Amino acid sequence: MQLLLKPFVLLGRGGVSFAAGIGRWGVLTADTFRALRHVDVWLRLLIPQMARVGVDSVPIALFIALFTGIVLALQASYTFTGAIPLYFVGVLVGKTMMLELGPVLTGLALSGRVGANIAAEIGTMRVTEQIDALETLAYPPLAYLVVPRALAGIIMFPVVTALAIGMGIVAGWITAIQLLDMSSADFFNGLTLFFLPFDVTYAMIKATSFGFIVTTIGCFFGFHTQGGAEGVGDSTTRAVVASSMAILVLNAFWAIVLL
Repeated sequence: MQLLLKPFVLLGRGGVSFAAGIGRWGVLTADTFRALRHVDVWLRLLIPQMARVGVDSVPIALFIALFTGIVLALQASYTFTGAIPLYFVGVLVGKTMMLELGPVLTGLALSGRVGANIAAEIGTMRVTEQIDALETLAYPPLAYLVVPRALAGIIMFPVVTALAIGMGIVAGWITAIQLLDMSSADFFNGLTLFFLPFDVTYAMIKATSFGFIVTTIGCFFGFHTQGGAEGVGDSTTRAVVASSMAILVLNAFWAIVLL
């Protein structure tokens, strides 16, 4: 009987642990909002964090968007051959990059780069008792560590996503005119055919929420790191996995709510 019940016990424990983790993350997020009042602490750290979160992430985001745009144009041409006018390549590249692949692929890439970096950095500070030292000195650790990173994510993720979308569209355009039997006029005719300003708004909403989720989850796992170097590695891995899952859930949520 115990063997039969063991999977259900493990499932229940996993569900309780998952719910408790969400609760602790919610508490950290609420405390972070309250820490915004310490402007003198986080303001001077905001620009350096924006550079680390945003500027340093541009190369990987553009690299991913470049080849995404190329593949989209080639796959669209293959799919539409003989059935749909070829200028619909521009429709597919533009809509897909703006509504889906641009924000999501950028978010996933940055969850690995930014989320892992934040979790490792704060986790190291936790196991070396630097955070305890801040608390001992009555220095607000959330205002010093979490607020500038969360604000940097909120500000810079949309910027990086916009650059990635632009790169994907340009890559699709160059691919279309060089490898497909299309002119620039055909591609841009398709690109503007079903374009709506809301497409850009939708992409920026998603990117902003992804930035907040990735940075706060990284901070959460960093703050709850235990066990020395091994614990830092574990927290880093869990931060990447959790933020990637959260991005996919948020992606579906925004699609249901806004589309």
